[in-house]
Amino acid sequence: MNQPNIVFIMTDDHASHSMSCYGSKINVTPNMDRIANEGMRFDNCFCTNSICAPSRAVILTGKHSHLNGVITLNDEFDGRQQTFPKLLQKAGYQTGIIGKWHLGEGGYADPTGFDYYCVLHGQGEYFDPKMREQGEDKIFKGYATDIITDMSLNFIKDRDKSKPFMLMCHHKAPHRPWTVSAKYADLYKDEEILQPETFDDDYATRCDAAREAEMRIDNDFMYRDLKLVPPPTKRPMDKIPPPDSLEGYTLTPEETGVPVSFSSYAELKNFKYQRYIKDYLRCVASVDDGIGQLLDCLNEEGIAEDTIVVYTSDQGFFLGDHGWYDKRFMYEESLRMPFVIKYPRAIKAGRVSDKMILNLDFAETFLDFAGVPIPDDMQGKSFRRILEDENAPAIQTAMYYRYWMHLAHHNIWSHYGIRTLDYKLIYYYAQALGKSGTIDEYREAAWELFDLKKDPHELNNVYDNPEYADLIVKLKDEMYKLKAEAEDEE
Repeated sequence: MNQPNIVFIMTDDHASHSMSCYGSKINVTPNMDRIANEGMRFDNCFCTNSICAPSRAVILTGKHSHLNGVITLNDEFDGRQQTFPKLLQKAGYQTGIIGKWHLGEGGYADPTGFDYYCVLHGQGEYFDPKMREQGEDKIFKGYATDIITDMSLNFIKDRDKSKPFMLMCHHKAPHRPWTVSAKYADLYKDEEILQPETFDDDYATRCDAAREAEMRIDNDFMYRDLKLVPPPTKRPMDKIPPPDSLEGYTLTPEETGVPVSFSSYAELKNFKYQRYIKDYLRCVASVDDGIGQLLDCLNEEGIAEDTIVVYTSDQGFFLGDHGWYDKRFMYEESLRMPFVIKYPRAIKAGRVSDKMILNLDFAETFLDFAGVPIPDDMQGKSFRRILEDENAPAIQTAMYYRYWMHLAHHNIWSHYGIRTLDYKLIYYYAQALGKSGTIDEYREAAWELFDLKKDPHELNNVYDNPEYADLIVKLKDEMYKLKAEAEDEE
């Protein structure tokens, strides 16, 4: 078999439960679904660190965050290290990355291993973004999703047809602040988006980490997030303060300029949710459009049969689940990544797998399909056999997760843990330090255990239930074994 082309499409913060092929009840994603329907959908794809830059570094290197050097959002990626694009490039691939990089810029932080790159500056802007093309900063006019799609189409059409190619088409959307294109500005305008089942979660059985997280739909949005006009004493980047009373309280949408009042706190919370989720889904719709154009282009170029197409996101996201937005936690909506893949020459259409795969495994799988030896120091495993053979065994039945950025954003505590197919054990180890970096807010370490078969929404922490005592011992043993295998010694 000839080396396949690889089109690796990735978004930022796109939760799988806002894709119709994953059963979304709030939107339709026909082109993402095309990939699943023409190939395969994974229902248990997870990230090892649910935050943007670290996840991207894991994907590039096939190594955990503490080994690739990107533990937090502030760590620049050292491009001198081994990555799967470099290995593909050495094996004869024409390589490119277009869109979001978010791993630093200049010097060793610029993308390496790519014949062509044009990446967003930092987090990236939705309109008229600054991008770094082959070491030169430029401003590109238009909407970022459309720009990234058009440049990706040009890369495919203008490729060196004597070589296989690997293109990373990486979108900013649907990352905060969820700025929409004119095309989709009125999508869902007259609809009421369904609230998730856990929208009013009270965190009753969880430890303090859940209760103290500052990413709540009701209290933690900025005026900019919801496209609201701030009062004279506030700025767009200020949080919308929760009202002591609803009497005389109003919020003003930018597009109408007409103040809205509320008869209950539940009505106010739903107003904020609708403002958030509609813009989020509008951003997803623009990405879905772009994916359709890429799939059509591969057909028109006559190379669809010879091309692996992957769609995923760098992590999951809370879409009002547990009353939250954002990610970072090891809870399911944040931990779980969408992953759909098609490759007509090797993957039977319409397959669904519940076998566990990780973002740590992507690099090894791409290399395996390309016939490139997988380096011994990569920590993931190729899941090529699972793609080609529905009877192939699982490559893993448990995973190790770690989030390092204690109280850095949204007041999220650092934690690590283990997820198996049936259970999740989370250890909040770093809560001893308050925001001041002192021990004046010391608390004992906290644990959470969830029985995922009985409690898929993770509402009932059973760590203190004596019925699970023996299981906890086994899970801790396995967790520390995985931690050691990951070479995480801290």
